[in-house]
Amino acid sequence: MSVNVGILGGTGAVGQRFIQLLDGHPEFELTTITASDASAGKAYREAAKWRIDSPIPEYVGDIEVRATDPSDVPDDVDLLFSSLPSGVAADVEPKFTEAGYVVSSNSSNSRMADDVPLVIPEVNADHLNLIEVQRDERGWDGALVKNPNCSTITMVPTLAALDNFGLERVHVSTLQAVSGAGYDGVTSMEIIDNVIPHIGGEEDKMVTEPKKLLGSFDGSEIVQHDVDVAASCNRVPTLDGHLENVWAETAEEITKASAEAAFAEATTLDLPSAPDPLIEVFEDPDRPQPRLDRTIGDGMQIAVGGVQETPAGIQYNCLAHNTIRGAAGASVLNGELLVEDGWV
Repeated sequence: MSVNVGILGGTGAVGQRFIQLLDGHPEFELTTITASDASAGKAYREAAKWRIDSPIPEYVGDIEVRATDPSDVPDDVDLLFSSLPSGVAADVEPKFTEAGYVVSSNSSNSRMADDVPLVIPEVNADHLNLIEVQRDERGWDGALVKNPNCSTITMVPTLAALDNFGLERVHVSTLQAVSGAGYDGVTSMEIIDNVIPHIGGEEDKMVTEPKKLLGSFDGSEIVQHDVDVAASCNRVPTLDGHLENVWAETAEEITKASAEAAFAEATTLDLPSAPDPLIEVFEDPDRPQPRLDRTIGDGMQIAVGGVQETPAGIQYNCLAHNTIRGAAGASVLNGELLVEDGWV
């Protein structure tokens, strides 16, 4: 089955990553790209300043960019991926869902809205059932589904693997790549020979999003997990790949061996972009490293290493590619799940 898909905001950094991931996809055929009014009407190769380390697919370069408006998107588009800035997306995405489109969005707006599924397919696929509540409450025929923040995506699959031990408290310190801020987000004078120990809004996302992701859907709402999370977020001079130091406290006794086994046995899915295994466990204490390990599993795996026992639980390091697993790849995987479960 071929599903026609489009990208909202396709000229930016995440939009370009969407294009790279959708090229040759076994289920999705990219037919539509939207951008700002300044880009609308131009061929994609003229509208986008391409920054991905592979060429623009020939057929994509020829696509005429459309305005980001439901009236300018063909009716035969079955699924839209959104990489719009959150301020724009907050206004635009509901217009598309009201028009009947299903939107799998990487934008940060509405992630914590009560009726919007926030999904990592291997962790909480059943949360898609919240779409029925969303449609009833908002009166639209489409659907809006979100993937979480890139740093949250790196950590939460590992926490889900540990939840059988009675997850109680988590402390995390992140070392986040500059690509997470977008191409113009961090200047070279700020980050070279430096670490910036604050990323605006990031710590709040890491504190709140895991509770929703690890929660349960009771048929009408998400009952949030009661885990307590504390986060310190730091920007470091790596290009791609968010590395995180995690301390997890559990109600039940947990050992290095039992934690590593839980990571290695984490649930994966039979979807085109789903990695197998979901979590790659390194015995070498100095792994994972961004430059060496961010592209494992085509950038969709979570890497874990440095597992150690602590008086209250376990400590470990985890890593994921922030613009693949943490952004465009996460939305594509959510799109595959939407198709698999019959929402598209």
